Amino acid sequence: MKLRKYGLLFASAFMSASILSACGDGDKNEGSEGGNESGNSLDTKIVTIATGGSSGPYNIIGTTLANEYSKEFGVNSKPQSTGASVENINLIKEGKVEMAFVMSDVLTEAVEGIGNFSSKVGEVQQIAALYPNYVQIVTTADSGIKSIEDLKGKRVAVGDQNSGVEVNARNLLNGFGITYDDLKVDYLGYAEAADGLKSGSIDAAFLTSGLPNSSVMELAASIDLSLVSVDPAKIEEIAKDQPYFVALDIPADTYGNAEAVPTAAIMNALVVSSELSEDDVYKMTKKFFESLDALGNSHQAATEITLDGAQQGMVAPVHPGAQKYYDEQK
Repeated sequence: MKLRKYGLLFASAFMSASILSACGDGDKNEGSEGGNESGNSLDTKIVTIATGGSSGPYNIIGTTLANEYSKEFGVNSKPQSTGASVENINLIKEGKVEMAFVMSDVLTEAVEGIGNFSSKVGEVQQIAALYPNYVQIVTTADSGIKSIEDLKGKRVAVGDQNSGVEVNARNLLNGFGITYDDLKVDYLGYAEAADGLKSGSIDAAFLTSGLPNSSVMELAASIDLSLVSVDPAKIEEIAKDQPYFVALDIPADTYGNAEAVPTAAIMNALVVSSELSEDDVYKMTKKFFESLDALGNSHQAATEITLDGAQQGMVAPVHPGAQKYYDEQK
């Protein structure tokens, strides 16, 4: 049907091409992108990358990666701003995106069919472990909140509902014997939580992400900011049941803080649809690692991604295409 529909157009295009050739332009490959010119193409023509809030590292890094894929493979690759981890996994499950950034705690729930997932999600496979997401519990210096236990009775932003931020906030609080019934909970993303702290409508906020978080940086420039510490010994105890938690410090001077602040962290993961071919994911994985400099230039958090580290802390089945790439690096 396409041949019948476009027959005249093809003939016209052929004549135009002949004229261009006669003018000396016949060896130009107009309209093709880098991927097509090099023959380095993908089976899929679309690579939508589910990220997170527009101001967060997921979206910033995902935008750069999408640009790299578009240039390399000549595909329609773009980031999609979302409510982050839980939504991202559901988008892959429903076949609406090809790739996503997620937190390892939510990914663990997905592959085990627990928590936010009523059954095991088999449509998602992992490419790499990325960088740690630091649980940044932010408040004002005059709030009187010094530790996670001090959040009881306070109005606290815990992230978008069912986002990775909200899931690890709930799990971490539970590890300290604190439930949402002990708090006045607001489901707010990064930007909304920052606005709430500035206006005084909330007392504290969980902004879990790589370092630095742009919303926290903006807050530090406008209010007397304080970071709430989380006891490392307690984190190690919680990690016995929830091994994706690790104890790390937010380094001094990250947000003008004079000293390092102990907190919990969760590794991020890059995942893809299991429906993508082995060859496609091999090429996408290879290009991902070839683009680490560009990703690091877009956001500091990506400078922590390494080839060795990417293969450690995997919590989901590895896509065969990614495994093929790793096997070649040995």
